[in-house]
Amino acid sequence: MPRRYSGLEVKVINTINFPAKLASHQGMVWVNGGTFMMGGDNYQAAADEFPKHKVIVKGFWMDAAELTNAQFEKFVNATGYITTAERKPDWNELKKQFPAGTPEPPDSLLVPASLVFNPPKYTVDLTDYTQWWVWKKGADWRHPHGPKSSIAGKGNYPVVQISWYDAVAYCKWAGKRLPTEAEWEWAARGGLKNNIYPWGNEPVNSGKPKANTWQGRFPDKNMMTDKYYYAAPVGSYAANGFGLYDMAGNVWEWCNDLYDSSYYDKVNTSSGIVNPQGPLKSSQNPYITKRVLRGGSFLCNDSYCSGFRVARRMKSTEDSSTEHVGFRCVIGVDQ
Repeated sequence: MPRRYSGLEVKVINTINFPAKLASHQGMVWVNGGTFMMGGDNYQAAADEFPKHKVIVKGFWMDAAELTNAQFEKFVNATGYITTAERKPDWNELKKQFPAGTPEPPDSLLVPASLVFNPPKYTVDLTDYTQWWVWKKGADWRHPHGPKSSIAGKGNYPVVQISWYDAVAYCKWAGKRLPTEAEWEWAARGGLKNNIYPWGNEPVNSGKPKANTWQGRFPDKNMMTDKYYYAAPVGSYAANGFGLYDMAGNVWEWCNDLYDSSYYDKVNTSSGIVNPQGPLKSSQNPYITKRVLRGGSFLCNDSYCSGFRVARRMKSTEDSSTEHVGFRCVIGVDQ
């Protein structure tokens, strides 16, 4: 992991006492390195997906599937790790994300909690996501929809309600790391050149289901053509050309990179950039640090975010967790 992250690593990791494991390649796929044009491929591309630019990546090992509940449970049982959503928020840390003088919220709000999808029963304005997300006490990786939910019998489903801190902690224990944004996109493309999705250019809702996404009118009516309303068991759909599953849909996946909307402009050269590690700092808000998310989720729909496109970029704060965010790990050749 780049040196510029070392201070943050100490802050996050030193609160838990566990040694790193000897990394295993079990359940991983070797992804050959190569050169590709990174960035938006069609009219749906957002401004932060441009310019399309030349990137060279080295080969690496990548988890064939998103990390599962069963895998994360082994980590928790071995280390006693407590996820961000299971901890009471520390206002002294939280207030650093807000302008000076922001009043402390009441104790009733400073409780272990996380964001849960709460679908409305009618058509809503898609510019206001508060109409389908709710901050729910007791929501965490064991209770992804809230305290009355459970992951019993769902060991092969992707673990969710995972913050970036939680993902980094697991990777450290496993002797792995999170993928860079460039590694993730190269892997998602599966050897295809300038195609929109991991499977090619066929629209997501044409033909047989290719990923776990939202079919119908988002966020109130899901036709469930793909058979799942929430997350699906990992590997429920065909792998891409590299043998990787769920690189589109199911759950968003954390990357290591800080998010900067103009980063592609800064690294765009005719000769290309080799193994980009992301910007030195997060952009847009002086108080909040955000990391990149990739791949889309079971909530993604063309009418809203088309997050299942391989070039689609999303971002969130490092301490954020929701029921449609998880991760997968990589091992670099130099690890």
